[in-house]
Amino acid sequence: MILAIENLDMLRINFDSDSLWLANITLALVMFGVALDIKISDFTNLLKSPKPVIIGIFAQFFLIPFVTFILVSVINPLPSIALGMIMVASCPGGNISNFMSKLAGGNTALSISLTAFASLAALVMTPLNFAIYGNLYEPTSEILKTVSLNPLEVAKIVLLIIGIPLVLGMAIKHYFSHFASKASKFLKPVSILIFIAFVVVALYENLDIFTDYIGNVLFLVLLHNAVLILLGFYFAKITGLDYNDQKTLGIEIGIQNSGLGLLLVFSFFDGLGGMALLVAFWAIWDIVSGLIVSYYWSSKLPKAVIS
Repeated sequence: MILAIENLDMLRINFDSDSLWLANITLALVMFGVALDIKISDFTNLLKSPKPVIIGIFAQFFLIPFVTFILVSVINPLPSIALGMIMVASCPGGNISNFMSKLAGGNTALSISLTAFASLAALVMTPLNFAIYGNLYEPTSEILKTVSLNPLEVAKIVLLIIGIPLVLGMAIKHYFSHFASKASKFLKPVSILIFIAFVVVALYENLDIFTDYIGNVLFLVLLHNAVLILLGFYFAKITGLDYNDQKTLGIEIGIQNSGLGLLLVFSFFDGLGGMALLVAFWAIWDIVSGLIVSYYWSSKLPKAVIS
């Protein structure tokens, strides 16, 4: 049993170049659909009320990686699994968070602003945080020594998957607002469903690995996700944000763009077993947990607010 667990660090998830190309297109499509709802004013609004956005960005790119590093250091999981947790923590917020924030009765405008800012900041912060904490934790630093991981190459992928679709979607929103609004209502849910189907198919093609080793990441994903949701909610609370903002930050911090993380795992780590398994399960679970939390908060709303 111990040998089987240790082998997880050496396993490789099957994922060919065609699937990798499809993953690129799928994630870019998801980001493009989200960007169709983002206006230039979402950035300029920062000047009017900067505190919630600054708190959210700080939590996203400074608190999450630090708390994850502490969690990894305490639990001491297998190195490949620990690297997967650090990868998730280095990614920006998930693209479905805007819908969840609206459902929960949170501050949707804040959620959209955080998505916009985090997406741009991820060009620098995702490779930077991953390099810092991946090398700071000794067991994962040993793996990174065997991988040719150029932060500029990571930033290049983030640019292609997040940056370009974000700018393109915002440009269409600015110049063709009516078309963008109609297209977004169709494209956002469809693209997210395509992404979920993509992850499910990828797991199905590696079903034997998934069923044999899921127990090694199940508890960690649930724990990590719960810690991040609570971190976002209570950090917003202690910094003086109102209840709606607290719900929004709970969702924004708990829902990571693990799809981007999964793509980086296959692009640079050749589907490293524990890493790929953890990030893939994250990609599904944080959608489930986000919907559960959102529906719970929505059940507490007055009927007039829900309608």
